[in-house]
Amino acid sequence: MNKILTITKKELNSHFNSPLGYIVVSVFLLMSGWIFMQSFFIVGQASARSLFNFLPIIFMFILPAITMFSWAEEKRSGTVEVLMTFPVKTMEVVLAKFLSNFIFLSIMLLLTIVIPIMITEIGNPDRGIIIAGYIGALLLGSSYIAIGLWISSITKNQIISFVLTVTIIFIFYIIGNSLILDQLPNSVAFIGKFLSFSTHFNSILRGVISLADIVYYLSIVIFFLFLNARVVGLRKWK
Repeated sequence: MNKILTITKKELNSHFNSPLGYIVVSVFLLMSGWIFMQSFFIVGQASARSLFNFLPIIFMFILPAITMFSWAEEKRSGTVEVLMTFPVKTMEVVLAKFLSNFIFLSIMLLLTIVIPIMITEIGNPDRGIIIAGYIGALLLGSSYIAIGLWISSITKNQIISFVLTVTIIFIFYIIGNSLILDQLPNSVAFIGKFLSFSTHFNSILRGVISLADIVYYLSIVIFFLFLNARVVGLRKWK
């Protein structure tokens, strides 16, 4: 456990020792604030719903911009070989990289807490839905991170890592769209709806955090972290 925490701290420091980390946080906060203000001043609605509705799209570009460096940069600079000589297990390194990105995500979301505070001061929002929205955002973001880490482990090029991650996330998100599901046979449409990020995230946004939604997101995270460990483990063996 100490090894995981040590690597996690190192990875987290790398986010904030680089201008990219601050740029990503700034862009995320600007986009979040702009979406909320749009809803507040144009629609005249003091609600966090609009922000949560756009989070899957915002995360689709924000999180791959962070994960694309996780393994790709290590391989490009040659530090991955040094890392693999340390007395740590492959899964420990993978978990540490995931944990550091998850903490970074949590910090970004924590900084948006001013929005629900403003909403509470102005009106009388359903706090349960707001809490559910943040839990859903963490689960959704965790899935994006796991996918991004796996893609980063199979390429040395950060741009390719970013593009591939966005593409896979987009596919997982769009397959639950009704325009696509209506064109598919019922059996295929059912699978597409179940596998879609949007299906489970929208379910949580209704204020109902079901075990099925939690299991779905955790399964995505575990599956892609397993793939990540396999890729890194094979490289270490070679």
